[in-house]
Formats: sequence, structure tokens, C-alpha cells
Amino acid sequence: MTPPVARKPTPLLVLDVVGLTPQLLDHMSRLAALGAQGSQAALDTVLPAVTCTAQSTFLTGTPPAEHGIVGNGWYFRDLGEVLLWRQHNGLVAGDKLWDAARRAHPAYTVANICWWYAMGADTDITVTPRPVYYADGRKEPDCYTRPVELHDELTARLGTFPLFHFWGPGADLVSSQWIIDATRHILTTREPDLALCYLPHLDYDLQRFGPDDPRAHQAAADLDTALAPLLADAQAQGRTVVALSEYGITPVSRPVDINRALRRAGLLEVHTQDGMEYLDPMASRAFAVADHQIAHVYVRRPEDLPTTRSALEGLPGLDHLLEDEGKKAHHLDHPRSGELVAVAEPDAWFTYYYWLDDARAPDFAQLVEIHRKPGYDPVELFMDPQDPYVRLKAAGALARKKLGLRYRMAVVPLDPSPIRGSHGRLPTHPGEGPLILCSTPHAVSGRVAATEVKSLLLRLAGLA
Repeated sequence: MTPPVARKPTPLLVLDVVGLTPQLLDHMSRLAALGAQGSQAALDTVLPAVTCTAQSTFLTGTPPAEHGIVGNGWYFRDLGEVLLWRQHNGLVAGDKLWDAARRAHPAYTVANICWWYAMGADTDITVTPRPVYYADGRKEPDCYTRPVELHDELTARLGTFPLFHFWGPGADLVSSQWIIDATRHILTTREPDLALCYLPHLDYDLQRFGPDDPRAHQAAADLDTALAPLLADAQAQGRTVVALSEYGITPVSRPVDINRALRRAGLLEVHTQDGMEYLDPMASRAFAVADHQIAHVYVRRPEDLPTTRSALEGLPGLDHLLEDEGKKAHHLDHPRSGELVAVAEPDAWFTYYYWLDDARAPDFAQLVEIHRKPGYDPVELFMDPQDPYVRLKAAGALARKKLGLRYRMAVVPLDPSPIRGSHGRLPTHPGEGPLILCSTPHAVSGRVAATEVKSLLLRLAGLA
């Protein structure tokens, strides 16, 4: 057991700059200077290279086979439901970074500003997106905080958490700016030893337009500018700054309808209500939980594995299927994983769509509805370009919202073709992968594994 540290730890600010790659760093002069004056290395991510899995690996120092976060969501077999974007930290197994820090320094304090699985975590300060779900069905932007008084403090200072700028057709820099400003306030008023700050801005235009588009480069430059005051604050406070990314976003042009292939093979079942079709995971012999370029394929009975494999092999855009040995090789052999794990080809990604006729799609398909869809839907970043009245409909829904009435913002297209960037598979080329930068010279070099981030942060804090 590590003896407690008597001296005060070196304070840290850890920035999760989603989607940061060497290519984008060329458009981010402040972050580039941080790495040039300090140190910089390639960061080897995990499979799947998605937010919840990567962050859990950073904070536990273990792969998905141990911490159990096999994607941004999975099929909860005991509930018979597909659930994505859960928030309870109890889902993450293992020794967390703050647990290890407090063994060395019992008074160690941690602030989590919008990293995932924040609720229920044993951190001192928490800020995480959390809408108000009113009894009449309305959903309004808000956030969850600990301590509780921090909620009104941040709202009075910064305004309500901009949820509709955090995800959906309106997702933009506004949400990352709010998070930056909240982090600055917390550093000034609470002075935590460790501050974790999540910055999602690069996710948006890179998925909309692709990483090579000028709009993606502008998004990188805009985020870099927004970061300047926070980086200055950290320097003034003597904080070591670490900036890392979970994955790189790469160009894609081919959506892969994996669940439709399983349905046509007679393996996926639906049930109908009011003319709409809903995935029936409990009745299905096989179905997939699509998550960017990875899909967990759940097969109810072992005897259906050959049929499922046959239905998917040769599917255009599907690169390969991981079975038991493949999952083990990628440290993805956890009971939450599918019996098969599908990996898309580099220019392809998986849709969650399971209906064969758009007239039978469930009503949530055209909503920004991350908790009801049985898979990830990046098309939520767009308004339907095929609907000439889409903005009029959005305005009408917004008017009902302002009057306190229930509303449906049914603006999301059912055509997945606009998506131009995705992630999830391991990088094909080093330049497409994530990075880690540190304000301390010689702190990182060469390649750093995602499982090494926890121990690196402990060393930078002077606790290991």
C-alpha cells in the first residue's frame, strides 16, 4: 500500500478534447504550443473507440473487459432493454483515479465537469448535463451538480446549461463555452486538486462534414480560441495541464444497415403499436446495438450463431466480426458485450435502423432522443433536408415549448447519407488517432496507451 503523501499534490487540469488528432492540432495554435513547450505523444485508444469506453479506461487504467463499459450503451440482458448514455458511475467497475489518489493523499479533491458516468461518482464536485423531465412529458435543459448549491451558482452566472447546443441540430460551440466557463469558475472558487473538463465541440462538424472539411478546421480553431482564458487561468494557478482525446474522427461515406440485414434473415423481431414498429430485443434471435463503427450483436441462443454470422458475412461496409477469441484479443470479452462484435470498414458506419419501410418507423426516429433509440444516431445532428417545412415545424414546436405545452421536435431525417465522419474502430493510420499533450516537458513521449493515463496523472500529481 502506498503511504500517504504529506506535501500538497501538484494541481491538474485534464481536458478531454474530443476528436483531437495531429491534423486538427495544426489549426489549434494554443494547444499546439502547450505540446511544443511541454510534451506530446500519440495516444493508443481502445476498442470501441467511443466516449464512454475511452473515458472509463482513462480513469480506471483497465480495458473494457475489466471496467465493463463496452460502448456508449449495450443490451441490458436482465432488463430486456437497450440503454445508451446512462449516467450512474456504479456501472463502471474498478479502482478509479480518485480512489488511488486518496490512498496517497486522503484530502485529495476532484471536480468532474461533464465527463461521463459522473452521477454517483465519489468526486467532490460534479457538473453533468441532466434535463428536467416534467410530469407532463416536457423536457427542458438543465444540469445536475454536487454540491447542490453549485447549480444555482452556475445558472445565475452562466445561464441554464445549453442542452440543445450540447447535442442535436443546434450543437455548436455554445455548450463547450459554457463548460469552459463553468470550469474556470470552479477552479477559482473551489480550487480542486484535479479538474476533469469535457469539451465535445469537435464531435459536431467533424461528423457532419468530415475531418477534412474547412468547417471542421474552423471548429478546431474556434475551440482553441475559447480555451485561451482557461489555459491562462491554469498557468496562473500553477496547474499542470493535460489535453487528450478519446478517438480521431475519420471520413465516412457508407451507412451500413446491420439490423435490417438481421431482420431480412428472420432473426430480428419487432412489435407494432399505432402503425409503428419497435425493436423487440427479448423476442429477437439476433439484433445489433449500433455504436458508430462498432456494433454489438446479441444472439439469444448458441445454435443461432452460424445463421447470424451467415446473415452478416459479406454485408457491404462490414469489415469483420469478432467472436470469442477476437473479443479476448481486443480486451472486449465482457458479459455485456454481444456474442459477436461487428467492425465497420474504414469508410463505413452502422445505423441502428431496423424497420424496412420509413412509414413504419417509430415516432422517436425523427426526434433527438438519445435514450429511446436502440443505438447511436448521428443523423440527429441534422434537420431533415428533404422536408421543405422542417424549420417551420421546428418554430411551431418551439412556440409550444415556450407556452409550456407538450411538443414534438420531429426534424431529424431518416436518410443517413449526410454523415461524413465517424469513429469507433481502431485507427488505420497513426495520423488519424488521438493525442495526449502535457504542459510538463518530457512527461509523455512516443506512444501512450489509454490504460496508462491513470498512472500518468498520478505521477504528474506527485502521488506515484
